[in-house]
Amino acid sequence: MISVGIIGASGYTGGELLRLLENHRDVEVVHATSRQYSGVPVSRVHPHLQDTDLKFQDMDPGRMDADVIFTATPHGASMKIVPEIIERGIMVVDLSGDYRFEDTGVYEEWYGMKHEHPLDAVYGLPEIHREKIRKAQLVANPGCFPTGAILACLPLVYEKIADTFIIDSKTGVSGAGVKPTSLTHYPECSDNVIPYNVTSHRHTPEIRQELSRINPVRLSFTPHLVPVTRGILTSAHTFLREDLESDELMEIFTGFYDGEPFVRVVDGIPRLSAVRGSNFCHIGCFEVDENQRAVIVSAIDNLVKGASGQAVQNMNIMCGLNEVEGLDFPGMHP
Repeated sequence: MISVGIIGASGYTGGELLRLLENHRDVEVVHATSRQYSGVPVSRVHPHLQDTDLKFQDMDPGRMDADVIFTATPHGASMKIVPEIIERGIMVVDLSGDYRFEDTGVYEEWYGMKHEHPLDAVYGLPEIHREKIRKAQLVANPGCFPTGAILACLPLVYEKIADTFIIDSKTGVSGAGVKPTSLTHYPECSDNVIPYNVTSHRHTPEIRQELSRINPVRLSFTPHLVPVTRGILTSAHTFLREDLESDELMEIFTGFYDGEPFVRVVDGIPRLSAVRGSNFCHIGCFEVDENQRAVIVSAIDNLVKGASGQAVQNMNIMCGLNEVEGLDFPGMHP
């Protein structure tokens, strides 16, 4: 049995980790930390988790005894606690952005803070880095937008069919976290679509980094907030470097993702409701116009494949478990 600790367990991603690990037959959650809710039963903060006896703890990370620790902490906070955990030989899956970049200068430029404790980490997108994840002690869990965007573009980059992308993503409000803001306050986001960080979103260099590992790319990314709770729908636009029909494009994606346990190439346009609550990414559309502009659409649940589900997937790989354990269930349509 693998013992697990979750630092920052009271937020949305912490709650999703607890939900997914509740039915993981190879895992026992031994620590769930929260300074705000120390001593409070987990079920009081996460009302859907009524069958757990866990209580939140305000515990020094250096005292946590577990085989794997998930750090569901804000950007800038993880770098202060992860090095001490790593020194003790514990495996870490970090859900912040602190260890996603090979070049800490890129992190400092886009996140606006100095990186105090750089470490070697593996970028935790299994569809690209599965073998490196198997051997890793520290995995940097990908951002939610990059997960959907990279998976929508990856086969085209790998096959050198396209090298320039315009990526447009629509995200649910849960991606902003538990604490409401002026942007996510219900009267502001309801009945509205709000572009934000239009040319300067910090996930842009993350997407570029991972695609450029395969072949160099140019890309622009713009996110939009939409009035749904969960999900990211990404439309990737590109001009193909060779003439392809829609069915040929779909065939390329089907072949590329053959055998991937959590990527489904679908006939038609993916729906957020089809992946809601699941670790699946659905990819479809594959429309090509008269100018050889191709449009690829992906759908993920931002809290699952975009965060906690992918973190559990990474843990499974790191620990030599069945990759789909605790995650092999469909979405909740409608």
